[in-house]
Amino acid sequence: MIPISPLSLRFSQIIICALLGIFASSIFAHGISGGDARFLNQNEGFHFFIYLYLGAKHMVTGYDHLLFLFGVIFYLTTLRSVALYVSLFALGHSITLIFGVLTDIQVNVYIIDAIIGLSVVYKAFDNLGGFERFFGISANNRSAVFIFGLFHGFGLATKLQEMTLSENGLLANLLSFNLGVELGQIMALIYLLLLLSISQRITDKPVFGISVNIILMAGGFSLTSYQLAHYFAA
Repeated sequence: MIPISPLSLRFSQIIICALLGIFASSIFAHGISGGDARFLNQNEGFHFFIYLYLGAKHMVTGYDHLLFLFGVIFYLTTLRSVALYVSLFALGHSITLIFGVLTDIQVNVYIIDAIIGLSVVYKAFDNLGGFERFFGISANNRSAVFIFGLFHGFGLATKLQEMTLSENGLLANLLSFNLGVELGQIMALIYLLLLLSISQRITDKPVFGISVNIILMAGGFSLTSYQLAHYFAA
């Protein structure tokens, strides 16, 4: 067993808490509600800036999306690699967000959110070298990020499908919402990269990465369990 020093464990707790600080006010409740929901249900036509704002807001309060993104970039060492993986994730969730709503593809919200929680588990397990150590295989990270991006897009789509969206200007509004999601993702990414940069300057010990990803995997299991509990209760 690799010993985890109190300092590394402390920093791992700080970094996870800082990440949670983005969306602490909406943990387990990042759907569209309140005034935002009333606007979507009552207004017709194209509203570029409103949907742009809602898309950005949903991403920066989307704890499950951000935890997965955090795991994806955790061990990336160049901005080129970050751009590649984030682009694959963005492409995946853009496809299913737009076409999921336009074609009214119905998926169970609890099941899709449980899968999104498992995507966090997958990436943390991969970061810990679990696939090589226990199964003797190397995960195809590019394909995995894109595929999980598709599931994350369905998760975004289910939030919009809960609304009564006007058919007038629907595609333009969806594109605006998706653009907002991408802008929100960029804002969150800057925060996450800064957080990682500061933490890695403080401690570059391997046990720091191990402890962070153990906590990240535990968070993913918690999200999955929460959603499955609601699914079976419903």
